[in-house]
Amino acid sequence: MNRELRREIGLAIVGCGTIGRIRAMLARDYPGVGWIGLCDKRAEIGDKLARDCGADFFTTDFNELLARPEVTAVIVATDENNHVRPTLAAVERGHALFIEKPLATDAMESAEILQAIETAGIDAVVGYTQRFRRRFLAVKERLVTGQIGDVHSVVTRAFMNRMVPIATLRNTNNRANLTPMVVSGTHSLDMSLWLMEGKTPVSVYARSTDKVLGKIGTKDSTFGIFEFDDGAIWSMNISWGLPELWPGSVYGLEIGIVGTKGVIDIEDTHRDLVLASEIAQGAGYSPDGFAPGAPRHVDFLTSYPPGDLHMGQLWGPMREETISWFQRLYTGQATPHATAAEGHRNLMLTMAMDLSARLGRPVPLPVSPEELRTE
Repeated sequence: MNRELRREIGLAIVGCGTIGRIRAMLARDYPGVGWIGLCDKRAEIGDKLARDCGADFFTTDFNELLARPEVTAVIVATDENNHVRPTLAAVERGHALFIEKPLATDAMESAEILQAIETAGIDAVVGYTQRFRRRFLAVKERLVTGQIGDVHSVVTRAFMNRMVPIATLRNTNNRANLTPMVVSGTHSLDMSLWLMEGKTPVSVYARSTDKVLGKIGTKDSTFGIFEFDDGAIWSMNISWGLPELWPGSVYGLEIGIVGTKGVIDIEDTHRDLVLASEIAQGAGYSPDGFAPGAPRHVDFLTSYPPGDLHMGQLWGPMREETISWFQRLYTGQATPHATAAEGHRNLMLTMAMDLSARLGRPVPLPVSPEELRTE
């Protein structure tokens, strides 16, 4: 670390919901953050967070926040459909960026954001929290050092209960692109492609079903097969239509990676730590007061992706991810964050899966943003 790079961070957070709150509370305790400003269109939520994290400034207008002279870095933590305007405003002012995934829910807007970031030379990262878990970092190290040879076959399966789609879609009528892949499958897609770094997908064939969640405007499940330029194949599957009573708070993931000289088999389902109680366990995932439709008496502990609470603090990958980003800004430290280019790639591939499912045929890759735009 170069001490000469150390520069006090003036942090603006746009969006004070669940994730904005987590990152703001971590910023409060990081010594390199010298100023915190907040923005949310809901004044009562923003005012409460401002009090809790000791923020220096709050407004309901993100342009007012981003124009403050103290700001050097911005976290965009709004709802998925509302990332574009604050992100572009931050790029225009030259601020370093942390953007919750996705860059946008429209492929053309995502491409616009990426082009703006690259043209301006902005250091921008995208929130793919699971890259900061010890088990995946350990796997990544074994792969980059060639411990299983050349990877040729990968299987990825993600299971989620319905709490995320119900909570996500209740906030908007703009639901066309809020699919299992775009909103949540993107995490397991990013993880798998990060572990397969250097391989380029050339086609995808996918299918979807909507027997349960079709009534709220999304799919239950999407399964797909990717082919790569070197002949490797990858099965990428997600279902976020499991019953709300399913014990996993948010994400249960399995990845099998087969190489020419070995295999890595990852079980990240959290079924090794089970709690069963006569006391209802709550939602596990509870943005702004969301509650499941029935009491949950069994839980897979550690299955909430951001981490777990103890002593009033969050411990786990989102803490690691956020503090690593602060250190990236403050000291110039290299970090495993997803880049804006990777975030855009992830959106394009998740939407290509949805396109293939709609068309009922394989889709050659890469696809253009125009091809992916949903009418």
